[in-house]
Amino acid sequence: MHTCSPRATEAFVSVNCGAFPETLLESELFGYVKGAFTGANQNRRGLFEVADQGTIFLDEIGEMTMPMQVKLLRVLQERSVRPVGGTSEIAVDVRVIAATNRDLDKQVSDGTFREDLYYRLSVIPIRVPGLRERREDVPLLANHFLKKYAPGANKSIHQVEAASLEALCGYDWPGNVRQLENTIERAVALELGSELRVELPAERAKARAVAAGAETAMAIPSGAVLPTGVNMENYVQQIERSLLQSALGQTHGVQVKAASVLGISYRSFRHLMKKYEL
Repeated sequence: MHTCSPRATEAFVSVNCGAFPETLLESELFGYVKGAFTGANQNRRGLFEVADQGTIFLDEIGEMTMPMQVKLLRVLQERSVRPVGGTSEIAVDVRVIAATNRDLDKQVSDGTFREDLYYRLSVIPIRVPGLRERREDVPLLANHFLKKYAPGANKSIHQVEAASLEALCGYDWPGNVRQLENTIERAVALELGSELRVELPAERAKARAVAAGAETAMAIPSGAVLPTGVNMENYVQQIERSLLQSALGQTHGVQVKAASVLGISYRSFRHLMKKYEL
């Protein structure tokens, strides 16, 4: 939106509203004058002033506190900012784009987001559908993230495995693009071949549940009468062997992934594989 607009030659400024405490966010957005607070040794321009004639992107706007919402509303209405500790107004001409993954309608109803600010911001609302509603984007995004993370991991991975890509497109992605990015980054870190095999978050959870189930099934209940001559070492070894086999089964024999499921290093996993001749 910024690049394709008449403001493209001016500044584009982005700020995550949830990343700052209220007092710091105010000085970040509106600036401050020398002596406004301890450590304010000189005047500093706020991001609204920096973005003058350009665009400011307020990410996670739903995280903003009520007092800050009042101050932001005033800036949008008056088209001017007053630095923290200052007495004069500074006129600004800024396009404001705000984003949130929260339900602002509900927040307005609950009284945690100002209704007047909500309507002031949502002049042109743009809804970005979740990945489950645009599955055709998943292959594009998956390959984008593969190209992003493979070089940094020093991996020569050329493409996403066809079966994995099909699985990615069939998953609902409750965490949307960020969850997909995290999944691809993790798969790149674990991949040893030239094709990326991806384990879905649901499969990882299932593998842990199966592994935990194996451990629980073999555990002796507290207070139970132990059989005469029970061999603790052998018993522990049975549990370890069962866990290894369950993890290998869930990861289709990929040892690096199986080690991750069990929460141990690959080196430790290899040692146990050798110990139990698996």
